[in-house]
Amino acid sequence: MKNVLIIGSTGQIGSELTMKLRSIYTNGNIVAGYIPGAEPKGELKESGPSALVDITNPQQIADAVEKYQIDTIYNLAALLSAVAEAKPQLAWKIGVGGLFNTLEVAREKRCAVFTPSSIGSFGPETPKDKTPQDTIRNPRTMYGVTKVTGEMLSDYYFRHFGVDTRSVRFPGLISYVTPPGGGTTDYAVDIYYAAAKGEKFLCPIAAGTFMDMMYMPDALRAAIEIMEADPSKFIHRNSFNIASMSFDPEIIYHKIKEYRPDFQMEYQVDPLRQSIAESWPNSLDDTCAREEWGWKPEYDLDAMTRDMLDKLSARFGKQQ
Repeated sequence: MKNVLIIGSTGQIGSELTMKLRSIYTNGNIVAGYIPGAEPKGELKESGPSALVDITNPQQIADAVEKYQIDTIYNLAALLSAVAEAKPQLAWKIGVGGLFNTLEVAREKRCAVFTPSSIGSFGPETPKDKTPQDTIRNPRTMYGVTKVTGEMLSDYYFRHFGVDTRSVRFPGLISYVTPPGGGTTDYAVDIYYAAAKGEKFLCPIAAGTFMDMMYMPDALRAAIEIMEADPSKFIHRNSFNIASMSFDPEIIYHKIKEYRPDFQMEYQVDPLRQSIAESWPNSLDDTCAREEWGWKPEYDLDAMTRDMLDKLSARFGKQQ
């Protein structure tokens, strides 16, 4: 990678990934693709080039690739799970139609493409614990349907056209930088915000509901390392299970209380998000990612909790 286009650069992952890539590839163009109304601001705007790239507009993708001699595209444009259920047509248009546009440009311009998948690609028939790399998916949400379709479409473009497609199935992502944006796992971000502000947390997910989670620094490393990996070792491409930690609301609550003894939480379960969460795995088996490209997480629940509370407390002027 040298010249990289990030489509969806101002979103949950994109804003942090763009800055991380710019810190690594200082001699290249790391282009922040954005849509109207979501323009880069502050450091994201000032630290490198940006371009208007609506993933539903293939000409805008092609123009940015041509102008900046792009060799790698990170396609991060998507609606998150709960939002996608409310807007299924738009979720398909962006998640599948947009990916098709991206892959076509990549085929013509010979670019590599990273498109993240998700634990949402699995469904209620999937084995819940240590979900295998290769297993039944059969999701029940539009978000999941777009992710499975995206995995298959990316594999198709690799097999038939030689497009270098690669992907990981992200767990729920936790970050102190970007506020939550409508994902089912976002309760695990909200809970830290509440703790750092000294507020009671109303949990939308029921006790006993386990989901795989990951701290954003590990997720960024995964997205970069898979694109840097030697593909000769790949058996899989789209998409690798990656894992870091699995917990339910009670576990994360009690971990936070180790550092904030006065922190309080009560349950106010959201039926939509709960039903989505119950259809997803409790934990993923990431053996294939470890063996095929050396994946290994660096953060566990305790390390993440300490860092999240430190960073958010500094932001909100609170002391641990």
